[in-house]
Amino acid sequence: MRKWLSVGRATLLFALVLLFVAPPLASGQTAGLSRLQNDDPNNWAMYHRSYDAFRFSPLSQINKDNVKNLTVAWVHQPGAIVQGLEATPLVVDGVMYYIASYNRVFALDGATGKELWHFYPKLDPVVNTLFFQPYNRGVAVGHGRVYFGGLDGRVFALDQKTGKVVWEKQVLETKKCSCNFTGAPLVVKDKVILGQTAGELPIQGKIWALMAATGEKAWEFNTIKDDPKSWGGNSGKFGGGGGWMTGSYDPVLNLLYWGTANPAPDYDWGGARPGDNLYTSSVLALDPDNGQLKWYYQEIPHDDWDYDSGLGESLVLDRDGKKLLVHQNKSGFVFVYDRTNGKIENVWPMNHVYNWVKSINPKTGELIGRNPPREVGKPKFICPWIAGGRSWNSGSYSPKTKLWYNTAMEACEDVTVEKQTPQTEPAAGLFFGGDQVAKHPPGGEAYGHLDARDPVTGERKWSINFKYPPIGSVLSTGGNLVFHGDLEGIVHAYDADTGEQLWHFRTGSGHRGGPISYSVNGKQYIAVPSGLGSLVLGLYPALWPEVEDFPAGAAMFVFTLK
Repeated sequence: MRKWLSVGRATLLFALVLLFVAPPLASGQTAGLSRLQNDDPNNWAMYHRSYDAFRFSPLSQINKDNVKNLTVAWVHQPGAIVQGLEATPLVVDGVMYYIASYNRVFALDGATGKELWHFYPKLDPVVNTLFFQPYNRGVAVGHGRVYFGGLDGRVFALDQKTGKVVWEKQVLETKKCSCNFTGAPLVVKDKVILGQTAGELPIQGKIWALMAATGEKAWEFNTIKDDPKSWGGNSGKFGGGGGWMTGSYDPVLNLLYWGTANPAPDYDWGGARPGDNLYTSSVLALDPDNGQLKWYYQEIPHDDWDYDSGLGESLVLDRDGKKLLVHQNKSGFVFVYDRTNGKIENVWPMNHVYNWVKSINPKTGELIGRNPPREVGKPKFICPWIAGGRSWNSGSYSPKTKLWYNTAMEACEDVTVEKQTPQTEPAAGLFFGGDQVAKHPPGGEAYGHLDARDPVTGERKWSINFKYPPIGSVLSTGGNLVFHGDLEGIVHAYDADTGEQLWHFRTGSGHRGGPISYSVNGKQYIAVPSGLGSLVLGLYPALWPEVEDFPAGAAMFVFTLK
């Protein structure tokens, strides 16, 4: 087992050129990149709002003194409530764009909620047979188009003004792989970049870059390394991985940062996938122009727990003269890197309860005292549960307070490993290898919390506990506020310095998506997706039976000052 402990180190593949001179672009492309980099405070132009993935709005018209006067400006319902509403909306030049279940896309007047256009794609019926559906977490806007990855493996570009299809490309063979797109794309220069689902599937997951103008493939990166030492036998042919959530980007270094998912099968019943299983459960630094790997760090070599690194945000943060990258995987541990080369700067735990390892060396990232579930048919108690110390939802970093506002889930599980028929070729269908039953932690009840922490050191300034572990994303603003929606359907506004609750509103259904802030005609708004739904929710009734009766729904609530 020590061979797995010794290889979790960054590998610098190429000399990193710190000053990158980009090739000339067509005028429209240059304007598009400039628009995204300029970070207009009135807009929320990409999934995490900015390339640094802060999820911070500098707007301050709504602040600690007047947030108590927030009232509903308008509400929009997408009509499809299956799996709720998981998206983060975008707002550009006063128009909101968001995607709901079954890839329904809407353009709304940001001030009134009036529908400007909608697009309902005719999806392949195979979608109804898939594990990852019917939710989608976001669109991308750039070059006058709205981009999204489809549940049936297509990628779409819609005209930003009319919603008409400009192009669509069948990127994935969904009928053969059961894979699709559920995360928001990222527009970088003249390319649209997105990763696919694959972590529970007997396939090879990839990250894709398409030309924004035409949809033609620019490059693809296979997250399954072609290396028999890393994938014993032929296990790499169906090793899972992929990069299912949205990455971040450093325009100065010209580096794209993307987390990768867990290997397949999720649970190794003994020899199913010998080796470290590169590049799964890793952070990758890629050249967005050609997909070339510049460096990587495998956070969990031979991931035995489905604690993949594909989720959440990768903060592009500068601190004390260092160029840092802050990333959390599902294990609940936060990894701090030198983002120029992947060297570990620190590792710290967001969670209080864990037993999957004894610890992680904060200087090297080495996993110490691994505790994998391996024995077939015998339940093993593991913390945190398969939903993770945090799910795919994102925290928010405020450059004003220099605090990272992030959620955590303190819950455990009994894992029973189940031996499956070994795969001989990539195929459709799940490749899981185990079952889980949610359990309370030793000596207490499961719960969740929202913390305000230093993202580099992990030092905690304040914390708020929730009976039901929250699974919604967080927003911080220039008004020194933190917004977060909980599982019971209440959206809260907190003092960013102290954690004091200053305002709350019950939307009627729990929160899974991402709140944002934007401004139209000089007036600031807070948009909050409401609608409970998630594969993760299937774990909750074992601990809280009442969750099964929590109301479903799907609605975009938008608030402003009276």
